[in-house]
Amino acid sequence: MSVLFETSLGDIVIDLEVESCPKTCENFLKLCKMYYYNLNAFFNVSKDFLAQTGDPTATGTGGECIWSYIDKSSPRYFTPELVPKLKHTHKGTVSMAIAPALEDGTKGGCGSQFFITLADNIDYLDGRHAVFGHVVEGFETLDKLNDVFVDDQGRPFKDVRIRHVVILDDPFPDPPGLIQPPSSPTRPPDNSTRIAEDEDPLATLPEEEEEERRRQAAARASALTLEMVGDLPFANVRPPENVLFVCKLNPVTRDEDLELIFSRFGTIMSCQVIRDKKTGDSLQYAFIEFDKREQAEQAYFKMQNVLVDDRRIWVDFSQSVARLNNTWSNNPKMGSRMGGGRGEREEGGRRSGYGGRDDLEETSRYRGSGGGRGRGDDYGMVFDLGDRDDRPRKRRSRSRDGERDGRKRKLSRSRSPPPRDRNKRSSRSRERQRSRR
Repeated sequence: MSVLFETSLGDIVIDLEVESCPKTCENFLKLCKMYYYNLNAFFNVSKDFLAQTGDPTATGTGGECIWSYIDKSSPRYFTPELVPKLKHTHKGTVSMAIAPALEDGTKGGCGSQFFITLADNIDYLDGRHAVFGHVVEGFETLDKLNDVFVDDQGRPFKDVRIRHVVILDDPFPDPPGLIQPPSSPTRPPDNSTRIAEDEDPLATLPEEEEEERRRQAAARASALTLEMVGDLPFANVRPPENVLFVCKLNPVTRDEDLELIFSRFGTIMSCQVIRDKKTGDSLQYAFIEFDKREQAEQAYFKMQNVLVDDRRIWVDFSQSVARLNNTWSNNPKMGSRMGGGRGEREEGGRRSGYGGRDDLEETSRYRGSGGGRGRGDDYGMVFDLGDRDDRPRKRRSRSRDGERDGRKRKLSRSRSPPPRDRNKRSSRSRERQRSRR
């Protein structure tokens, strides 16, 4: 009766002493059938001595027999089967670790932990632990396990795990209540902080890839900072893929000109040349929003470095999320107010829209809720120039200070001397001139 262990260092095949140790072999096989040993770590490795595993907690204090695993009211351990003729004579001997009795009254015995010897003639273990199998294939794997680097507690710095267990032959019927899981576990049962068994600590990436990863990490940190200060609605926001940024424009180029030129690539939802807020002069860049991403990509490839109004323009995909930030608030209670129906709605009690979608794509977020051109279609930039005629004029409210200022003006006017008569002034000047003569 054999079992195949697929470890991170290689495969190991174990033959079991079914006739000599039936209870121990039954416990071992049924635990293998329940995927109990899958992703367990070798938590204690002593060079030229043994390698211990079978504890899901990887601490040396966990584990239980199959009967306790099925029924928690059953004892945690079972009585070990110590057979005098089975000794730790050869390398690759497999034995169950016998736990001592605990202070709370729990009797000692065999649970789930077992170990494999890594050298010959280890007489010290004879009579202390129950031998129930031998390694018949995979001695090169044992050599690799014997050479791993460990700490002062015998735990490998890099995890060595049992990836999968295959039962080649099982002569025992299943005990009552045993139900095999549908699949093997995907996560280790212990919270290991060691180097993962599939990770290479000495592996180095190319310089370009390392630089790219550093830039991505820096970008994530910057985005998180901007989210904290309120400049971004959330850190993982990304710009739309259907909006183009066009720069190096001629100051005389108008919105209508760009819309006419780019309309041959598809339906344009909005086209706006950004202008100075005070003077209305063009800042020589614009945003063009297409209905579909494919249309924006085609315009990007075709219009790069094209001559428009005696200027070679530069076209790129927009990286601005300013418009998105205008419709979001970091306060959850203000989300429905700020959304205003522009890209955010309620579906079945769950908020959807930008935050409810992974791709964060909504073409309407760059247009006003009215759907028409005008102030609702601008991009919320610092230098946007809206329709001045449509702006509401502020009414001057007469405050108390204003009334006081008016009274001061009237008082100053009343105290000023009255204007002189021009005719009297001209006659006096004539008399003075005659007297001088």
